[in-house]
Amino acid sequence: MGYTKVWADNEKLSKEEKLKLEKDGLDILNDIPQYAEEGFASIPKEDWPLFKWAGLYLQKPKEDGYFMMRVNVPSGILSHSQALILAGIAKDYGRDVIDITTRQAIQFHWLQIEDIPDIFRRLEEGGLSSVGACGDIMRTIVGNPLAGIDPNELINTQEIVQDVYDYFQHNRDFSNLPRKFKVSISSNLNNAQNAEINCLSFTPATKEIDGKAVHGFHVYVGGGLSAKPYLAQELDVFVRPDQVNEVTKVVTTIFRDHGYREKRHRARLKFLLADWGPEAFKEKMEEFISLPSKGTNRFETWNAGYFYGVHPQKQAGFNYIGLNIPVGRLYSDELIELARISKEYGNGEIRTCNSQNVVIPNIADDDVDRFLNEDILDRMNIAPKPFIGSSVSCTGIEYCNLALVETKERMRDIANYLDDHLTVDVPVRIHMVGCPNACGQRQIADIGLQGIKMKNKDKKLVEAFEIYVGGTLTQGAQFNEKLKGKIEAHELDGVLLKFIQYFTDEKQQGEDFHAFYLRLGKEPLQEKLTEIIEQQAS
Repeated sequence: MGYTKVWADNEKLSKEEKLKLEKDGLDILNDIPQYAEEGFASIPKEDWPLFKWAGLYLQKPKEDGYFMMRVNVPSGILSHSQALILAGIAKDYGRDVIDITTRQAIQFHWLQIEDIPDIFRRLEEGGLSSVGACGDIMRTIVGNPLAGIDPNELINTQEIVQDVYDYFQHNRDFSNLPRKFKVSISSNLNNAQNAEINCLSFTPATKEIDGKAVHGFHVYVGGGLSAKPYLAQELDVFVRPDQVNEVTKVVTTIFRDHGYREKRHRARLKFLLADWGPEAFKEKMEEFISLPSKGTNRFETWNAGYFYGVHPQKQAGFNYIGLNIPVGRLYSDELIELARISKEYGNGEIRTCNSQNVVIPNIADDDVDRFLNEDILDRMNIAPKPFIGSSVSCTGIEYCNLALVETKERMRDIANYLDDHLTVDVPVRIHMVGCPNACGQRQIADIGLQGIKMKNKDKKLVEAFEIYVGGTLTQGAQFNEKLKGKIEAHELDGVLLKFIQYFTDEKQQGEDFHAFYLRLGKEPLQEKLTEIIEQQAS
């Protein structure tokens, strides 16, 4: 080890931290071949949590021995061959199911321990890895899915993201962090990276240095969602592109050595930053690296990671086309077909977005019309209806041990129902999550739906939801606020229909949901929801 575990003598360490002192999470990679030979029953239960470092979680119920796997996709950029490898894994081992996550990763289900060595082999051959996609380690790095082709980027961040990713992969100096560590690096001017909800974000900025305008980054630290969300705070530093890797190491080192390890629920970097404040955090950074003060922030707006339709690239004569993948779920044959059209019309790349959708880049002007006539675009629309096009969902109880309710198919069904019954002139972003951990990023939605359990009028425990309103990032960033009232799952579509109808009836011309929420305030929305719930009950 190249560092000292300065926390090792702390008698108040959580039980998880004590276990990590005995066995590094990456050590599970050495054990998996043996477990694969001997079968799931040979895996000690105390080793189950360590599989996260290999990008693996046990599905629900854990005792059945099926794994979910996340695969890192830095900046969301997949080559043609990588897409085919992923489709093959899903087809051979994952019952054809492929999910795109809100961190641009790819997620499989139904994997068995006997399959994992061959899956690892296939991933490695394609330059892919699941290591670090879960666990107390650096997670998948969110980047600009348009890196290198984006007319609205200051810097092509593709190589920067890859350098940081490569440095931290299998790096045992940073494989025992207090909790998960989420990083985003993007120079897209429309905050496609959702910067304010990451532990560490590099955002586009310019600074005059020696009389010249220099493109680089500002740094945001301490964002995160879950049950106690925090918006990341901007530090007074400016970072040149060649310094991003070093600054990432510095921030990760501070988190590793000073992050809280006594209580698991307070172990994220956001709690350390909230206690220290940005000035003290910057002072600690200065013990490692000297950086100039910040320049001009180049955020212009927030597009929430959506890129639907045909758009010109920075390369003259070429276009990128954004497709809707409803709630991020597709199947192996569909990914194979996406790979085919990406190669036939482009350079074979498929780029995943944190909105759970995809972009196909590098399509020549003369090929656009033919591309748009491909049959697969009937399902993966470039101009989806408003609600299905603005819906996000976590995995839900179908596979996740933490989820309380079903989400993925429910969100798709509700979005389709709203599209069939309601017309809106602006998108309404709806995010559904199955528990407080917020993998579906409920807090930043116009309307957030969080699954709970409740007793109905017959005293039976049923699936239900709470509603949150008013989330946004960048300009006036804030998390959405909870409205009182619990809605049984089977009544949610009808409640939302009436609730959003109220928005369409009362909104001003061109007003989006967040502006509507700011103009009216929370109370009128609360009154309307209460009225709708009472009508449902009568």
